[in-house]
Amino acid sequence: MTIAVTGATGQLGRQVVGKLKQAGVVPVALARDPSKAADLGVETRLADYDRPETLTPALAGVDTLLLISSSEVGKRAAQHAAVIDAAVAAGVGHIVYTSILNAPDNPISLAAEHRATEAALAASGLTTTILRNGWYSENYAASLPAAVANGAVIGSAGEGLISGAAREDFADAAVAVLTGSGHEGKVYELAGDAAFRLSDLAAEASLQTGKDIGYVDMPAQDYAAVLEKIGLDGGLAAAIAGWDVDAAGGALYSSDRTLSTLIGRPTTPLPQVVKAALAA
Repeated sequence: MTIAVTGATGQLGRQVVGKLKQAGVVPVALARDPSKAADLGVETRLADYDRPETLTPALAGVDTLLLISSSEVGKRAAQHAAVIDAAVAAGVGHIVYTSILNAPDNPISLAAEHRATEAALAASGLTTTILRNGWYSENYAASLPAAVANGAVIGSAGEGLISGAAREDFADAAVAVLTGSGHEGKVYELAGDAAFRLSDLAAEASLQTGKDIGYVDMPAQDYAAVLEKIGLDGGLAAAIAGWDVDAAGGALYSSDRTLSTLIGRPTTPLPQVVKAALAA
């Protein structure tokens, strides 16, 4: 059976490829720039979401495709649809897709493109497995070095609980599905075992560094202005602040424990994620 991974040079894709190899499965890496995949040590094929003519040839002979959602917010529904059409044309039998937690009802702006992709998959006639990934804990932890330097974690998530898990946890779940059996037609809600608040993130950073680091909650427009000031595009800054507001309302919380069940271990605890972020 041939397994292919889209976005193989991305942070999640690289982990999945490496873990598949460790499991004795050598996948095909699909990448917009194959030269960036040279270090993966597997066959790499050109697959550019924005050049549909590259997609069907890239999927030739592929039995199962892990479709890792594109990083280009606003373009993803069309990009994913192009991959799905190519998969049908190439005779791919099974697509595993990384969606978002509670996709049908999640108010976060990111969810709309995931809903569109899930609908396209349902209409494709292909066998599918949907991995509704929760928030990567690293999405927040990556800002910790700056937070330590400035003495505060900032955001607009209030006391909202975030059921985050490490990127590695989600990679392990994808590998479990790709190499296991009985996952066809399933939809999995994947969330970390222990939810945290941004104040908890700040407290853990304080504990590990010995410095006084608090959490400063801001109105969304103020948080977006700070993000824009440090170099983010205005639209992205506003979107990130908006995601925090949704998190404050519970959009990133789930009590589901399917993720730890799938991977056969507890999800990565927050202190471990913080330690890795501070060492980066």
